[in-house]
Amino acid sequence: MSDTAGIPGDRIRTIIERIEKLEEEIKDLNEAKKEIFLEAKSDGLDVKILKEIIKLRKQDKDERDEHETLLDVYMRAMDAPRPAPVAQAA
Repeated sequence: MSDTAGIPGDRIRTIIERIEKLEEEIKDLNEAKKEIFLEAKSDGLDVKILKEIIKLRKQDKDERDEHETLLDVYMRAMDAPRPAPVAQAA
């Protein structure tokens, strides 16, 4: 093992090479994921909806229920009629 100023060069090289290998694998996996989405799109599926489903499936049931409840509350709040403005005395 080569040490320079107490720094284990071989160990650093091993770590760097492992990280680089992982980065390459991640790149390959992201390409494969992109191809699957293109396949789904060519089948007429909405990719945005598929991504939303994937996001929701990562959440536990309580988290998903809370999200759906808040979404419903906010949508209703936006649709609620606004109160009439109060006339100010001059």
